[in-house]
Amino acid sequence: MTMNQETKGGLTKNQSLVFETLSSARAPLSAYTILDKLRDRGFRAPLQVYRALDKLMEGGAVHRLESLNAFVACNHPDCQMRKTIAFTICDTCGQVEEINDEVLSQHLETIAKRNEFQPQKLTVELRGLCMDCR
Repeated sequence: MTMNQETKGGLTKNQSLVFETLSSARAPLSAYTILDKLRDRGFRAPLQVYRALDKLMEGGAVHRLESLNAFVACNHPDCQMRKTIAFTICDTCGQVEEINDEVLSQHLETIAKRNEFQPQKLTVELRGLCMDCR
């Protein structure tokens, strides 16, 4: 994701460094991998990474992949406006693609309402093999 100047201007130094690290990564990164990559930039403790990640997730710039306990930079500029986020995750090469599908979002909302449940956030992770690894 390319952050607009207004969003980028509102980030702290640590948040910017974490976001840039995730944006340039070819695969999702754990918080400890981010810490290792940023040690020479002044990061010393996991808490520094987790604080930055929390703020970036709050703003929709970064997503946490629950099944991998790892993080990816957002690919869609309007994520903070969406309640449903979906990903495909290749179990062989680690490639992650963010999916923006309004039909899926509406279907999940319908299921939740039918079950008298009000979700705050919906995250779907599809695990399998990408086209290159099949």
